[in-house]
Amino acid sequence: MLALAVGVFAGCGTWLCLRASVFDLVLGLTLVSYAVNLILMAAGGLGANRPPILAPGGGATTSTMADPLPQALVLTAIVISFAMSALVLALAIRARGPDGEDGSDDAADSGSAR
Repeated sequence: MLALAVGVFAGCGTWLCLRASVFDLVLGLTLVSYAVNLILMAAGGLGANRPPILAPGGGATTSTMADPLPQALVLTAIVISFAMSALVLALAIRARGPDGEDGSDDAADSGSAR
């Protein structure tokens, strides 16, 4: 089930990244980052009711202990993907001119000379 979710997120994200719209690109990058986060969590071994730290008396074994490294990596990846999305959106807004045009229709395309 987790592999299916990763595949759907990665596939939809890649498809959106290949489209021409800036909003689709940002949404696609976000979906790809979700897929990477799920892969990192799956690498740590998903499990419910597992103690994060071994008890001093040795109540939990290392096989039943949750691995904190993938959780830390996912938290870092969430922060990086948020910063990346904010940067891409800021660049997209900056690329638009004050009149709301994105500059793709140049004077050469319309046939008028400057």
